[in-house]
Amino acid sequence: MSRPGFVLEVDDRTPPLLVHNGEGFLLERFPLGTRVVYPPEALPPVRDVDEAIQNALLNPIESEPLPELLRAGMRLTIAFDDISIPLPPMKKPDIRQRIIEAVLELAAQAGVDDVELISANALHRRLTPNELRDIVGERVFRSFFPDGKLYNFDAEDSANLTHLGQTRHGEDVEISKRAAESDLLVYVNVNLVAMDGGHKSTSIGLASYKSLKHHHNSHTMIHSRSFMDHKRSKMHESAWRMGEILTQHVKVFQIETTLNNDIFGGPLEFLQKREWEWSLKDQASMLGTKRALAAAPSKLRHKIFTDVRSTYGLTGVHAGKIEPVHDKTLENVHRQHLVEVQGQSDVAIMGVPFVGPYNVNSVMNPILAACMGLGYYFNSYRGNPIVRKDGAVILYHPVDYEFSQLHHPSYVDFFEEVLAESTDPATIEAKFEKQYAEDPWYIHLYRTSYAYHGVHPFYMWYWISHALDHCGDIVWVGANRKTVERMGFRSASTLQDALEMVSHSVGRSPSITYLHNPPHLLADVR
Repeated sequence: MSRPGFVLEVDDRTPPLLVHNGEGFLLERFPLGTRVVYPPEALPPVRDVDEAIQNALLNPIESEPLPELLRAGMRLTIAFDDISIPLPPMKKPDIRQRIIEAVLELAAQAGVDDVELISANALHRRLTPNELRDIVGERVFRSFFPDGKLYNFDAEDSANLTHLGQTRHGEDVEISKRAAESDLLVYVNVNLVAMDGGHKSTSIGLASYKSLKHHHNSHTMIHSRSFMDHKRSKMHESAWRMGEILTQHVKVFQIETTLNNDIFGGPLEFLQKREWEWSLKDQASMLGTKRALAAAPSKLRHKIFTDVRSTYGLTGVHAGKIEPVHDKTLENVHRQHLVEVQGQSDVAIMGVPFVGPYNVNSVMNPILAACMGLGYYFNSYRGNPIVRKDGAVILYHPVDYEFSQLHHPSYVDFFEEVLAESTDPATIEAKFEKQYAEDPWYIHLYRTSYAYHGVHPFYMWYWISHALDHCGDIVWVGANRKTVERMGFRSASTLQDALEMVSHSVGRSPSITYLHNPPHLLADVR
């Protein structure tokens, strides 16, 4: 049995604790009394993955078995999550590959020959052929990609979009024409954290800007009280309303998978363990890795982390009707990630790691670092934020001035032009979003190259709206001073300096909570 997560109180016997710090990590001594929230250990994986997949397809929840939904002459579309999850990417074979192959085998047995596969990347960048191959596997790739039957969703291809109607709140539901006109849409999901899956899969992953702007905006984001709790997230409420419209027009067979916390292996296995349980081998690995990373050129350091592949274990697979399937999914996610925490703190501390949803095979620019820390990690709670209202957040990351012109061209202009004028999400949205969203050059790069849509940096900034509204102080330790100042934050050299800087709002003896992740955790703050 794996051990649950727990909360440690730092005392004089507590060793220095590991903190993720971009493409590296450091050891930090925290003040006495600091609460440290550790994630649960990895749950045991299912024993037979293929058997679990077959059982889900043949015994779905509130749906006919998949073979009964397949027939000769039908139009079948299989959509799947793109490379933004899981994080880090998983070792081959990808769970999506194994499920897609099982679905295709059943389709072939039923005589279905009109099949297309779509990467549901919404306004994310297009996947390269090799990235598509990594997800679906060599056999599926060779069978479908050369004939144009395996491809990236294009949210700007107006000729291949279908408007299905509006929700009762006036939200447009516009999705892939192929998906909308299919006799059956099979969605293959990886539910790494509680935010993923459900109606968010189809109504966001296959949607155009016309739809996405209804929930990816500053007002919705600031009122999403944790993206990890879909019943308190305005973004998810909107996606669920859209899902109601979508499923009135499209038959959806949802397949959701959950993974355990087995993220780091090999020379990085010590990152899975609690510091006082490190063996001599773990300590040697930690010190050797730390020194090697400190001495390595930035390109080599980046390659080391980009090449990380995780040996996740499958903890469950469920298929059928979207809502009840997602309920089962959340049960598994909560079993893996949930840690009970009593009360809020004056200060929350978080280390921002090397990987995020939008820098896979790329670089983590300052906007993405802010989104990872203040969007994803700040929102890794259920109930209440880990830090009290008007408290302080302290983050670790170098926040270097580094951008990928290939993947994030509009981010550069957003950082230099938009943030120079305002950091307020509502002001930014009102003054600049339309210009960037409709810019023909950004649209061209999104459609023909491997660039995120021109509006994407706005969405990442809206993602931190809740944190900006909730927190009184935000300080980055060891960060590039100029980059964090451009984003409206402050930089400190050490944790002690950061605590001194926020003392005017939290006092000189604040309560402190350090979220010790990744591996992933979800703080259930009572």
